[in-house]
Amino acid sequence: MNDLLTERLILHPLTIAEAERVAAGEAGPDDRWAADYPAQGERVGARMFLKGHALAGGDTHPFGGYEIRRRSDGLAIGGIGFHGAPDEDGSVAIGYGLAESARGQGYATEAVRGILAAAAGWGVSRLLGDTEHTNLPSQRVMLAAGMAFTHEDEELRYYAATPA
Repeated sequence: MNDLLTERLILHPLTIAEAERVAAGEAGPDDRWAADYPAQGERVGARMFLKGHALAGGDTHPFGGYEIRRRSDGLAIGGIGFHGAPDEDGSVAIGYGLAESARGQGYATEAVRGILAAAAGWGVSRLLGDTEHTNLPSQRVMLAAGMAFTHEDEELRYYAATPA
């Protein structure tokens, strides 16, 4: 699968070897990572991708994990990915995270928009996301990316968007 490009980012589909390095937090000789990448969230996301790959018995892309890289310098600054393939209604959940040094610059919003734009061509009818009540930056990212607040429970706030 090819990289997805946005104005400032490369959303690079993780290979198994790349995901293993991210999960372990150990860069390979050719990896270009920001000093504070991967954070714990990206490591967990890489493990989820590896588990999904093993359960599926093969490649899960386009519904796998992606490394978020800056186009300007090629540095990996975060991750975004799907929580599996779409369900029978075409709904699929995503998760994302950025290295602390990359936050507050609109990269997460741009990455979510990039995935949302691509998802329409992959047969996704509804993109879902959620975040803790206290995670205001993530709530702002989803709203800015075009997702709408749908509901909440005791732990999370839920968002959804229809790919265009």
